[in-house]
Amino acid sequence: MSKVHVKTGDTVIVLSGKDSYRATKKKGKVLKVIPEDSMVLVEGVNIRTKHRKPRGRYQQGGIIHQESPIHSSKVMLVCPRCSEPTRIAKQINKDGSKERLCKKCKGNID
Repeated sequence: MSKVHVKTGDTVIVLSGKDSYRATKKKGKVLKVIPEDSMVLVEGVNIRTKHRKPRGRYQQGGIIHQESPIHSSKVMLVCPRCSEPTRIAKQINKDGSKERLCKKCKGNID
């Protein structure tokens, strides 16, 4: 199990792939983090089409569009204070609590 630099609820940009920031300017919120595989599920990114067959009497079939996970190395955190894509610094306070800091504006992310 490896560590992932983003958490659920963070806003990120996509660095590479078909939804990259340079190609389509994709930004999104992290919906789910899968640390076992170093994957993240980002809202509106890596949309896949799924054909669903109706199961049972009242369930409707059809074509469903849903997000698929992408590797965490392909996303970069967007600082909520300065609205810039940034790396994070981790700091341990005197009371033992940890916090994430923006490398650009030195502001607290959490």
